[in-house]
Amino acid sequence: MTSADVIVLGAGAAGLMCAVAAAGRGRRVVVLERNDRIGEKIRISGGGRCNFTNTVTQAEHYLSDNPHFAKSALARFTPDDFIRMVEKHGIRYHEKTRGQLFCDRSSLEIIALLEKECGSAGVKIVTGCNVSDVREVTRDGRFCALTGGGEFTADALVVATGGLSIPKLGATDLGYRIAEQFGLRINDPRPGLVPLTLAGEDLEFASGLSGVSIDAAVTCGRTTFRENILFTHRGLSGPAILQISSYWRPGTSVTLDLSPGSDVGKILAGRRGERTELSTVLSEILPKRFVKAWCGRFAASRPMSGHSNGELKRIASGLHSWTIVPAGTEGFAKAEVTCGGIDTGELSSKTMESKKVPGLCFIGEVVDVTGHLGGYNFQWAWASGYVAGLYA
Repeated sequence: MTSADVIVLGAGAAGLMCAVAAAGRGRRVVVLERNDRIGEKIRISGGGRCNFTNTVTQAEHYLSDNPHFAKSALARFTPDDFIRMVEKHGIRYHEKTRGQLFCDRSSLEIIALLEKECGSAGVKIVTGCNVSDVREVTRDGRFCALTGGGEFTADALVVATGGLSIPKLGATDLGYRIAEQFGLRINDPRPGLVPLTLAGEDLEFASGLSGVSIDAAVTCGRTTFRENILFTHRGLSGPAILQISSYWRPGTSVTLDLSPGSDVGKILAGRRGERTELSTVLSEILPKRFVKAWCGRFAASRPMSGHSNGELKRIASGLHSWTIVPAGTEGFAKAEVTCGGIDTGELSSKTMESKKVPGLCFIGEVVDVTGHLGGYNFQWAWASGYVAGLYA
């Protein structure tokens, strides 16, 4: 049996940050990781360069049943705090767009940073360690984690096991099972930042355009994102689709403005008397391959002079408000994150500790706080891990 002050389940971004913060207070910390290597999601993130934070992080960039919950942690460990760690370790980085920071070289540098910080603080990391059960030893208020490598006991247990996304990297439902075991509410986990699938004529249309990318404004309910969309063999992907997928629910519609930077109606009306083909005019503002498919399905192309004002208005309206009802998503296998999770009403926003079970904390993706695309989820991992480490 191994005894410690703090057991952290999961050697991902949140778990390792928590371990560093807790050990920095003189706590004896052991991190238990199911995989043979630490930081697997960090390794593949950002195309291998890790979008490790976003400089404009605010609570409004997160989706949660309680939109205010994340504010405390985000205020106490900011993007600047993590940037200082990155610079301390000599990692070169750049801003790609909209505050998104990436490593110049490799995401492995972020993993090495966390590993060095853990080593300096005296954190013990045990990889290839599968936790089969967690118990609270009531006689002395300690937690016991049962693994294939023996038992680990500690006064505090921090669950940083992540969500269900990307199971090939070792994702499991362990964090949710632990929460249920101790009586905590869970908001149904669902795939987030995930491609949407289509069916029927919409799928036939999209699959024929696989690989075509368009700048679009995508709306679901009251939420809109403007970035690129990408047609795929199964439906739609690209940054704007990934963003809106976190807000989408089965059976609801999504509306796409396929030319948000241009007034298509005004452009078409201004050229109505010309002998130029409709498809030629549209190809000046949209990809030719897309225009050919769009005209083939929605608006037969002929000389502009052959279209009535009503037809041109209908064509413009269709491009500015193409409404679809997705068949579903590509699921947890392709989801970058998991929406839902441990109900934030069960946790202290200051310490991430359970209000019901002293010493039991939940951090990172397993909690019902999901960031937008662009480094926000890593910042939540750093922040929630840090504040938990100050108290665990």
